[in-house]
Amino acid sequence: MEFMVQESSAGEREPTSRAVRVAFFGGSFDPPHNGHLAVARAAREALGLDRVLFAPVGAQPLKPQGSTADFHHRLAMTELAIAGEPAFGVSLLDAPNPAGTPNYTLHTLQKLKADMPGVNLFCLMGADSFVSLRRWYGAAEIPFEATLVIASRPGEDIQDLAAHVPAGLALEIPQFCLQSANPDIALVTCALRNPQGRTASLYILPGLNVEVSATEVRAQIRSGNIADAAHPLIPGAVAGYVREHGLYL
Repeated sequence: MEFMVQESSAGEREPTSRAVRVAFFGGSFDPPHNGHLAVARAAREALGLDRVLFAPVGAQPLKPQGSTADFHHRLAMTELAIAGEPAFGVSLLDAPNPAGTPNYTLHTLQKLKADMPGVNLFCLMGADSFVSLRRWYGAAEIPFEATLVIASRPGEDIQDLAAHVPAGLALEIPQFCLQSANPDIALVTCALRNPQGRTASLYILPGLNVEVSATEVRAQIRSGNIADAAHPLIPGAVAGYVREHGLYL
């Protein structure tokens, strides 16, 4: 999928096209919170993304206990959370499988690439997800299906992330390589190399101040303090949905 090349007023063809840049952002979103939105906004700005697809997952292999809220609630809350963000959308590629089998990110990314040929595909995740990446199905293949974008936590060292690279891959960290479409957002560019010498880019958004976690949000809801006007953890529309449906109590 590419934009058309337009003709200039002088009749010359100008190369104005580029591949559409789409980020897949999977997760439980149980519930979606302001930390998720902050990470997606930072990635969009830093990488010049055209679209960020939020994909609530049906069943995560590494979370056999499942999510707290049912999928239809998490989907509805995600739609409410991103309302008003033109560059954000919801994907159902990670919806529950009819057979009840787990959702594997590798298969989801492969299907997304098949459905959107020519797209420059990214896979956005927090550092907490990256540290478990080596336990994912087909972990060493995932970076070659979609460029990984890792949102690290404040004070987190890149070497800490290097310790969690999937088996068979090596993380090459440049001495200095910061670039971003938005100069106000730092972006560290690294590379992953497999034993065959193939490389895949990996981007790190360092030091994002998004310490919010879904566990913290659920605890706040159970305490009865669902909406702190001074320090809101979830969008107001999501808070309203939680109250309406009595979730997380």
